[in-house]
Amino acid sequence: MKYFSTLAVIGLMNAPILTAAADRLSPTEIVNVALRDNASIKAARAKWEMMKARVPQARAWEDLRAGVDSVTTRSVSIPPNSFMDQTAMLEQEVPVSGKNLSRARAATAEAGAAFEDLRRLELDVVSRARIAYARLANGYAQLEVNRRNEDLIGQFVQISRSRYEIGAATQADVLIAQTDAAKLLEMRADIERQISEAQSALNVLLNRSAQAPLDRPAALVFIPRALSLSTLQAIAIAHRPELQRAQSRINAERFRLELANRQWFPDPALNVKAQRYNDASQAISEVDVGISFPIPWLNGKKYSAGVLEARKSVENAQQEFDAARVEALGLVRDQLKKI
Repeated sequence: MKYFSTLAVIGLMNAPILTAAADRLSPTEIVNVALRDNASIKAARAKWEMMKARVPQARAWEDLRAGVDSVTTRSVSIPPNSFMDQTAMLEQEVPVSGKNLSRARAATAEAGAAFEDLRRLELDVVSRARIAYARLANGYAQLEVNRRNEDLIGQFVQISRSRYEIGAATQADVLIAQTDAAKLLEMRADIERQISEAQSALNVLLNRSAQAPLDRPAALVFIPRALSLSTLQAIAIAHRPELQRAQSRINAERFRLELANRQWFPDPALNVKAQRYNDASQAISEVDVGISFPIPWLNGKKYSAGVLEARKSVENAQQEFDAARVEALGLVRDQLKKI
């Protein structure tokens, strides 16, 4: 199976709409570190590698079988060279039915599904990292606005007191100004809490200690984009991991159906036996070649049920794909409305 570049897809689906100034913590830096160090992504990548390792196992032939028989005791007297005393055997099942190829194709499709799980996790981490970064930058921006408002309210409190002292303002004016100053202090505490939460979220995504220090993010600049519903829906259909995973599952179930049908065709086992008579001077007295194979046709209910199960699995996978496709189109439409 050919796996396309995860980062290329992430770049396509997450084209930046927020840019950061230089010399500050940037969203690109955050995303790159998250993709490199996030523990959940590493676990999903290890699972994908594990699933890929199953493909050659599924494609391989059955192991060569070897056996040795030897007579240990005989309770009757027999003429020399009447019976075999030692037998050595080698047996190999030959997958002429192609069952191993069907298993390998199914395993390849399952590895493709694991890859889509990895890609979905990467996209989720990228999204969460960008959101946390935007909240952190927004928190610092609000903190700066709050600081300027505190300066203004502080000046207003001083002016109100001065006017009250000369009788040009009432005590209520002073109390209102002081109340506004207290509200700004409360807002400052809320903003600082939001900044702390955003820092913790970013550090967790970067696989760092929650309290690890982070540079201050650059101010964000919004770049408006012309977005077309039909274009976005086409991109979602082509690249959404849930749909790609559902398609991989359909492929895997189709190959399992192929395997279920091939169970009706037995794979022969070839064997070679080297035998030695009980009183022979030669190391090998006789060489026999044989063939054996199972008879599945006498157990028709078993294999018919297997084919029916595989066929229903294909149907189930197809219905799940159709449901995921409809859901994706609806999600794109709703998200575009929000934007």
